[in-house]
Amino acid sequence: MGLTIAIFCIAAILSSLAAVMAFLITYEEYAHHYPNKTEVLKTALKAAGFTLVFFLALGLLLAIILPVSFCR
Repeated sequence: MGLTIAIFCIAAILSSLAAVMAFLITYEEYAHHYPNKTEVLKTALKAAGFTLVFFLALGLLLAIILPVSFCR
């Protein structure tokens, strides 16, 4: 149980970092091409949310699978 929690905690930290970076990259790129900053902000937030959910789900999957494979 301890390994599962440790893996998920690491995944949560790294997922948050990935989401922040996705937001910054998307906002910076879209700001150059679109004059409407509100739409740029919404798009960047969507990209950050998708990134966060994707990597948290991947971390959860690894947190479930890896400890099982180590016990064998």
